[in-house]
Amino acid sequence: MEITSAKFIKGLVGPDVLLEDGTPQIAFIGRSNVGKSSVINALANQKDLARTSALPGRTKEINVFLINQSIYLLDLPGYGFSKASWAVRQQLLNLIDWYLYKSPYEQKAVFLIIDAKVGPTEADREMLQCLEEHKKKIVIVANKTDKIKKSEYEARLAEVQAMVGKHKLFPFSSENKTGLSDLAGTILN
Repeated sequence: MEITSAKFIKGLVGPDVLLEDGTPQIAFIGRSNVGKSSVINALANQKDLARTSALPGRTKEINVFLINQSIYLLDLPGYGFSKASWAVRQQLLNLIDWYLYKSPYEQKAVFLIIDAKVGPTEADREMLQCLEEHKKKIVIVANKTDKIKKSEYEARLAEVQAMVGKHKLFPFSSENKTGLSDLAGTILN
């Protein structure tokens, strides 16, 4: 299966009737600058569908993309370090918390994006624990595998797998499209 169409619908900062139309929702969450937007762009085969930036904290709302006219991908703001004020960072964390845990919206799955080169951080562990406590269907994406030295590749992925336990792990690279068809198939199933 492949993604044949993708378009940006809108950015959300709270409840919206769009999310009540019955379209399945898949949320993308991860640390700031982990590459959530780049993963979405690679999946959609569109360079500028989701805006990317070298500066952490670029995404300040929940960006909704319609995939194959049948699924919403939601690009959530990143958690962790951000080049924003404390108040703005707190506002973004509240938005994430609201959508994932307090809103009436149900996610078909939550894709937790982890930087494969850096490895799982404490913030990643905390997010995984919260998702598990709320009984979310979790898919782990180890992004930026192209940045890992070949001699460290297996050990780094084993470290990520050890942290995520039973959850399915998808090694992925937005740069060289490693794992693209497997990840797209998971979204579309």
